[in-house]
Amino acid sequence: MPFPQIPIADVRAYWDRRPCNSRHSPKPAGTKEYFDEVEARKYFVEPHIPAFAGFETWRGKKVLEIGCGLGTDTVNFARAGADVTAVDLSPVSLETAKARVRLFGLEGRVKFYPANAEELSRVVPVEPHDLIYAFGVLHHTPNPGAALAELQRYAKPGTELRLMVYHRWSWKCLWILAREGFRFREAECLIARHSEAQTGCPVTYTYSRTQLRELLRAHGFKTTEMFVDHIFCWRIPDYVQYRYVKEWYWRPLPKPLFRALERIFGWHLCAVAVV
Repeated sequence: MPFPQIPIADVRAYWDRRPCNSRHSPKPAGTKEYFDEVEARKYFVEPHIPAFAGFETWRGKKVLEIGCGLGTDTVNFARAGADVTAVDLSPVSLETAKARVRLFGLEGRVKFYPANAEELSRVVPVEPHDLIYAFGVLHHTPNPGAALAELQRYAKPGTELRLMVYHRWSWKCLWILAREGFRFREAECLIARHSEAQTGCPVTYTYSRTQLRELLRAHGFKTTEMFVDHIFCWRIPDYVQYRYVKEWYWRPLPKPLFRALERIFGWHLCAVAVV
């Protein structure tokens, strides 16, 4: 697997070119209308996020968010009354998130740091947090184990780690491999290349439930909850035009059946763990 040898600079450059969810709105970037649409679209397509994050749960608590991106979840933690330390590898993403927090008058609740999760303690003051949150982040760093070892330094008894990584036994992995001619020997690189809206992602790991549980255990975290969710069911040509039209093969399925499939073959493998 080539990922551990990928320079972190390549990962940073990839996310600087197109920060995650930055095209979720056609409104002028940086405006309230833009950020509101980015949030609405994100939570419409991935409705499990607010419940998983549990924003209101962390009122008055200290939250460390790894990979804040444009700051959608960051703002919601802060709105709910949490004190947030937000970290991102991408300077472009971080500046956008800072502007968003200022726009909504939440500067007093959020501290931002530009940092590589694998070397977090070089930049972010080491102190215990009540929640460590990393949604869709750790699978994009070359050495996820090194990042988890760093996160351990910010935990205390009772700290929760809530993270999402990509699920190996998912519909999306199957879809990518089918589209690429089932070249199983190249599966890891093919899945990485097509894992995001912008092709060419340099690092994307995928995990089974067992693999994720063992990775967390190896770095001092005990898994207390794990589930799979999210199948992207929308036709891409319509989706990029901000229209929601399902692919033909998903349309006949009753919603309960589709939700059952998401819980088995979803792209998001979500876990809650404690020290």
